[in-house]
Amino acid sequence: MDNAAGILGLAKKAGKLEIGEESVSTAVRQSRARLIMSAADASANSRSHAEHLADTGGTVMIVLPYGKDELGALLGRGSPGIMALTDLGMALSFTEKLEAAHPEEYGDAVAALKKKKARRDERQTAGRTAGNPAKRRTNK
Repeated sequence: MDNAAGILGLAKKAGKLEIGEESVSTAVRQSRARLIMSAADASANSRSHAEHLADTGGTVMIVLPYGKDELGALLGRGSPGIMALTDLGMALSFTEKLEAAHPEEYGDAVAALKKKKARRDERQTAGRTAGNPAKRRTNK
């Protein structure tokens, strides 16, 4: 395993990694999934389901360079076919590390996540500079 895989372990400990089809489906329905991942040796049905969830949720989906057994050993879980990162920063960092080793495979995912992060940052900045009246305190 490489440095990128270490991020998955950290994400699991932080509660930012959903593992398995049910958990990933729930994260997509709740608009929490930021990156959906399929194991390299996941079944065609699992991979198709992951692609469908990504399309439904407007989420980035990648096929990992790791097999289910490797992921299971890393995460201490059976043999996960699909997973989702729910933290945008971790998702971006993870894909950037994958891109360093496989630029042609993960470059599009990195670009898409950077675009999502830029939009999120813009919204946060606009909310702070606009003086959101809902966040103002009143002293009575």
